[in-house]
Amino acid sequence: MQDRKPVSSTKQQGISLTGLILVLMVLGVFALLAIKVVPSYLEFRAVRDGIARAKAAGGSVSEMRQAFDKSAEINNIDAIRGRDLVIGNEGGSPQISFAYEKRIPLTARATLVIDYDGTTDPSGVVAAKEGGSN
Repeated sequence: MQDRKPVSSTKQQGISLTGLILVLMVLGVFALLAIKVVPSYLEFRAVRDGIARAKAAGGSVSEMRQAFDKSAEINNIDAIRGRDLVIGNEGGSPQISFAYEKRIPLTARATLVIDYDGTTDPSGVVAAKEGGSN
């Protein structure tokens, strides 16, 4: 049988306290970013679902906007309203597009800006809102 020699502490390897603190700080920054961004992304998903429901409800342009507003109220969507939707009639079927910007404050002087857009148009082209953006 082979005898094991004790390993001196100078030859042991691993992460130091400083390295551990640095790793935890980096993980903390990513966690903070995720905590701030995930609700905005979930709201975007709710907006996409809302325009799909508004299109499925059919009717006139104002009825589709009202259907979206009802969905927005139920799902607590604050980023966009029915009046902000661009509703066109492509190939005999109504197509709804939207685009908006979400600003997420990170620190006193840093803000994350995310541009969201979507459409029910099968081509995926988002229609531009007439009269520029708000």
